[in-house]
Amino acid sequence: MSSIVILHIVYFWLVCAYQTSAARICVYWDVGYVDINRVGYGIVRGIGANGALPIPPVTMTVGDTLALTVHNSLNVTTSIHAHGLFQKGTSFMDGPAPVTQCGIPPGDQFTYEYVVDQAGTFWLHGHDHHQNSDGLRTPLVIRERDRPPVAYDEEMLFSLEDWYYQTFAERASITLDPKQPFPPAHGYGFGLINGINGNLTKPIHFQPGRTYRLRLINMSATMWYQFTLPGHIMRVVEIDGEYTEPLEVDGVDIAPAQRYSVLVTAHSTNSFNYHFNATMHASFIPPTPGLSPRIFIGDIIYQQGAPFIQPGSYDDSFRWANDINLHALDQEPALPVDRSLRLAVGNNLYLNGQHLDHFNNITYAPPITPTLYTALSMGDMALDERVYGPQTHAIVLKHNEVIELVIHSPNTLPHPLHLHGHAFQITEYGPADLLVPNNRTVAPVVKNTGVPARRDTMVIPPFQYIKVRFRADNPGVWLLHCHMDIHFVLGMAMTFVEAPDVLQKTQTVPSEMLDFCTKQGISTTGNAAGNQGLNFSGLPPAPIFVSIDP
Repeated sequence: MSSIVILHIVYFWLVCAYQTSAARICVYWDVGYVDINRVGYGIVRGIGANGALPIPPVTMTVGDTLALTVHNSLNVTTSIHAHGLFQKGTSFMDGPAPVTQCGIPPGDQFTYEYVVDQAGTFWLHGHDHHQNSDGLRTPLVIRERDRPPVAYDEEMLFSLEDWYYQTFAERASITLDPKQPFPPAHGYGFGLINGINGNLTKPIHFQPGRTYRLRLINMSATMWYQFTLPGHIMRVVEIDGEYTEPLEVDGVDIAPAQRYSVLVTAHSTNSFNYHFNATMHASFIPPTPGLSPRIFIGDIIYQQGAPFIQPGSYDDSFRWANDINLHALDQEPALPVDRSLRLAVGNNLYLNGQHLDHFNNITYAPPITPTLYTALSMGDMALDERVYGPQTHAIVLKHNEVIELVIHSPNTLPHPLHLHGHAFQITEYGPADLLVPNNRTVAPVVKNTGVPARRDTMVIPPFQYIKVRFRADNPGVWLLHCHMDIHFVLGMAMTFVEAPDVLQKTQTVPSEMLDFCTKQGISTTGNAAGNQGLNFSGLPPAPIFVSIDP
């Protein structure tokens, strides 16, 4: 660690120590490369904080101020996103580069600072150059200042990750190489539980009769996790930072970026010990013994030396959590729809030989000038979707209108889609309105029959659609993107520019953030190319389709 970085740390702690009485939670990350063997199969170059992986979780209380200082010791830009926090009034703190900011240049540092007003289970992760995939990620737990709406005695945290033998840049270069077969051969990642090799997961300890809140976070770049506690009943009480009416289940299947809180009441005696099961899997990777799925077993200890109850097999009576069956604890009814938007996801072949992903046949490509800065600087033209460039796929939303998204996935892959700045109501699943292969069963239409649950990351199953609703009550610029990072780099993303007329009157970007753009020769005003009007000279040309998905 350089002497300059050490001076930064000393100054940081002096400032934070002076202000801790104001519930200011100070976190310092010197973000840099970490060469590490996390799973016993060789050294991989990861990205960590303060020279280490995993990065310690951050815990806070509603009403606290998070001051996350990020010093960039990488050789590329970096940024941090607080996944699930709405950033109302502070959209410039959301983190994705170059959407709401220019990345922090190498050698520079920046403090993300904002008051947290949401309780629940969230996470912090890199949102520049897909650094999340290489380890720049950690849980963010925000507790209520008063008594939580659900009762429990203790809580435990499970962070679940995938880890690969190549860096994300190496994996992405193969996928984007038109000379390589597409899709590339499956990569069999390994699993991490609370930052360590899943095979070495530590036991948890239950005391008879006590109720435990298990916070489950899937921070993976690609893989799902099924989590079960055989011999115990789980009650789902939170998804993605939103409380739900308790629902008894036997297991949860957690997509990348999703979170669950479940309550588990221990048995009344300590005569037996049990196991918990975290199975890392993906429906699109064929079963391969020892590689996929990967099954990690941990111990639930009631009493040292007591015999273990061995789990049985799953059968048709096994109850997996399904968000369409969950109901919001606050009883907010389904919002009345003002505007419905139909979207379809897929993958297209382009003239350059690349296969790229899309929403409605528009493959996302980042702008030069951050989209938020375009919304703030273009005056009345900010209401014109064209100023955001041909490949940001920007849709301008009116302040407080209720948007329904109807998203179809007419292909074999599930997609975990995350919406920044909002949680949405999940109201319906059904069959995609395009041809379904003869060897697949047509999915039924399933609707939420009560008050719909809300979350910020939805999964669109293969050959199905999903309907979600949200109110555009948060002026800002918000990404919608697939949280399988390889699909994000392939272009499965789009942008909602929300109430730019209100935004211009209510938010001002800190000058320090604008300076990051200036240092990189990037304009902080103008359209997607940093020009005026609809002059997009300087932007790379949009790719040309060879074949288009239906």
